[in-house]
Amino acid sequence: MQWWHVYPLGALGADTTGQDSTCHHSLKELIPWLDHARDLGLNGIALGPIFASELHGYDTLDYFQIDQRLGNLEDFHALVAAAHERGMKVMLDGVFNHISRNHPLLEDPAQAIENGLVHADNTGQPRAFEGHGQLIELKHSSPAVQDLIVEIMTHWLSMGADAWRLDAAYTLAPELWKPILGRVKERYPDVYIMGEVIHGDYIHTVTASGMDAVTEYELWKAIWSSLNDQNMHELAWTLKRHNEFTEAFLPYTFVGNHDVTRIATQVPAPLTDLTYVILTTVSGTPAIYYGDELDWTGHKEERFGGDDAIRAALPPFPPAPAERPDSYRLLQHLLSIRRRVPELIHSRTRPIAVDGPVIAYVCESNPEGRPLLTVALNSGENAVDVECEGGNLIAHRDAHQNADGIHLGPAGWAILAHTI
Repeated sequence: MQWWHVYPLGALGADTTGQDSTCHHSLKELIPWLDHARDLGLNGIALGPIFASELHGYDTLDYFQIDQRLGNLEDFHALVAAAHERGMKVMLDGVFNHISRNHPLLEDPAQAIENGLVHADNTGQPRAFEGHGQLIELKHSSPAVQDLIVEIMTHWLSMGADAWRLDAAYTLAPELWKPILGRVKERYPDVYIMGEVIHGDYIHTVTASGMDAVTEYELWKAIWSSLNDQNMHELAWTLKRHNEFTEAFLPYTFVGNHDVTRIATQVPAPLTDLTYVILTTVSGTPAIYYGDELDWTGHKEERFGGDDAIRAALPPFPPAPAERPDSYRLLQHLLSIRRRVPELIHSRTRPIAVDGPVIAYVCESNPEGRPLLTVALNSGENAVDVECEGGNLIAHRDAHQNADGIHLGPAGWAILAHTI
């Protein structure tokens, strides 16, 4: 799978301040963008929160109703049907760690605590999530809460959803997810379930919880940090960790999402292209955050409304093929290589040259160890020559093969194929 990750409330221009609950653009209006994503080379749409809430979608009021700012159930069904017609799967965002303080379960806060639905803080009040007073943590050891989550997940799977993202999955002991997800998979054995995990033991989280994957923030950080610092040793170290993860599960990989500064802002051009080369040549399940393929910029700020710049509205229609920017065309080409070499999904990455701003690695089939691609990147300002194994040069910028390997210009990169 290769996902197009969309934050619907932002993409569809909904008000997230609580002042206007009007639906200006419904989920159905994402349908014209499905061909845009499919043409890019993606076969799934991962939706951010779409259930009834007051503000940003992570403050749920009703898990069984579409947020009125995004339309209604008919709009949801239309979007799912259109995605499935195009061979695309649909992932929903399950915000099951916490609910809005105004959720009906908290109509009587003391009763909710007594019934074991939420935790109590040291003052005897419902416990807030990470200091956000509007968000109240659910008590996941409660059978009633577990039953509720199973009911929500299976309800929307019966409505046509194919996958779930578990928001803030890192806050719970993985073992608490096991009985919940086990019951869901008994009814829907093919469902894909991915958890948001930032730090910690990724492998233990997956194996102990029953999730299929977690978000690999380690790789996200290493990609932009190693390029900006011109220190490819950080990336080489992370790729070793990435290989270990791939032995246990397929990591959910990304260079952008709804919670972080846009990659084109984090890693300015021309180095932005190198982030996409890395993302599309290592193992895992890559996701492209909407707008990144259009070279959008945006800085995340730690304040109310600080996410607005990274959650911008889409125009009514995608650009025509002739108007697609270079960033789109590059990603399209890179993802087409990934489809032509499907073994990349489970591959291992072996660094063969690491020197300051320069790295070269071989992507090998797993477990055979057969070379698939050689990738060379130069984040520095000076041209370099990199010794590397042979292959056919199938994609590059400011690079060419020479007698000993590959010549890379400043911010240059190259992909050599051994199998195509």
